Amino acid sequence: MDLKGKKIVVIGMGRTGIETAQFLGTRGALVFVTDEKPREQWGAEFEQMAAGQGWLIVAEYGVDILNEADMVVPSPGVPPHNNILRAAQEKNIPVVSEVELAAEFLQTPIIVITGTNGKTTTTSLLGRIMERSGKKVFVGGNIGNPLIGCILSGEKPDYIVAEISSFQLQWTDKFHPFVAVLLNVTCDHVDYHGSFAEYRRVKAKVFANQTKADFALLNADDGIQKGMEAAIGARLFRFSSHSELTSGIYLKGNSIICKGLTNGEEQYPLSMIKIPGRHNVENVMAAILAARLCGCSQEDIIAAVADFRGLPHRIEYAGEVKGVKFYDDSKGTNVGSVERALQTFTQPVVLLLGGRDKDGDFDTLQPLLAERTKQIVLFGEARDRIESLIGAGVPVEKKEKLREAVLSAYQKAVSGDVVLLSPGCASFDEFKNYKERGDYFKEVVRSL
Repeated sequence: MDLKGKKIVVIGMGRTGIETAQFLGTRGALVFVTDEKPREQWGAEFEQMAAGQGWLIVAEYGVDILNEADMVVPSPGVPPHNNILRAAQEKNIPVVSEVELAAEFLQTPIIVITGTNGKTTTTSLLGRIMERSGKKVFVGGNIGNPLIGCILSGEKPDYIVAEISSFQLQWTDKFHPFVAVLLNVTCDHVDYHGSFAEYRRVKAKVFANQTKADFALLNADDGIQKGMEAAIGARLFRFSSHSELTSGIYLKGNSIICKGLTNGEEQYPLSMIKIPGRHNVENVMAAILAARLCGCSQEDIIAAVADFRGLPHRIEYAGEVKGVKFYDDSKGTNVGSVERALQTFTQPVVLLLGGRDKDGDFDTLQPLLAERTKQIVLFGEARDRIESLIGAGVPVEKKEKLREAVLSAYQKAVSGDVVLLSPGCASFDEFKNYKERGDYFKEVVRSL
């Protein structure tokens, strides 16, 4: 791809937008950057990158920026219905994802982890397994390090392990992973994509350009994925925590069984997994499959999994007060993640649910809420809508702010109960991101 002399518009000046602009500048492009936020809010990282760069032009946010543009690169958070992106499509100006742009210039095999839930855990674990096996790996994508940064850094890894969201897949056309893992597909980001059907279609794009030289990993227990198989051109493997498979990886008793990768059968002890929940067994199985396909040894896999203690804000133990245990699952921003979190516990749960709604299908939670929770405390902008959908099977209390909700949950709990923050919503009504929300939750717990 020749970028020299091209006018390229970059929308959004977060880390992805800044590094994308910097890369384009090094390739001789004339880069127009813009953001809904005023420039004084773009931060020191942008100012440092922009200083003295003749190829960089800060432009007013609006469709006029498209005049004579050759390409538009939106940051992942810019939705498809954005006015500038719609205008670009009407003018037949290519809209290209940062991951698509990066992949054009990367000569390294890319292992992609996508799905509604579990992406960050699986990506992080797979990266650690690869490192344990002595492979040089760049771990990035939606996990915090844009793929374009691998090019800027001059790194020459053996593999790239990338968490890729539906936002990043939205504007891909030629993106071609060596290994593509789809963990699960549940209703999420309907506000961004417009419908669940469109969200599912975008997720399936991860397999679109794969060939028989590549590998596709699917969740055999996820009914929504079954309709995707016919269109996949890669070699297909499945993972399951419920059923035995003739080829792939599955859970049987206290062992994880892997078949079809070698002439024999491989066994991994279930006891090596230190993070709770059946969903994390599925995440580990997917990581094992991907690691074995990349040449990692069974011994290194077992050692890396045994050392892995999970990530912050993902059903993270946050403390105990008078026999009540608190767990931070602030990363749980959709209904599917709430289901997985609730299925982790056998104790009575006081559930903290709420935040900024993403048009989640909370009505599907009714049976599980009745089975696993003793009290629900709703908070944030979505509290009234959620109340209207979850039914009357469990007592409900509503609070405006998270702090009030935590205090109320603690009052409702008794020794032996779990207070679980698994909000099922975005955090942006009260916090900058899920991390800030989770840290605040833990701060409130410490103050009890």
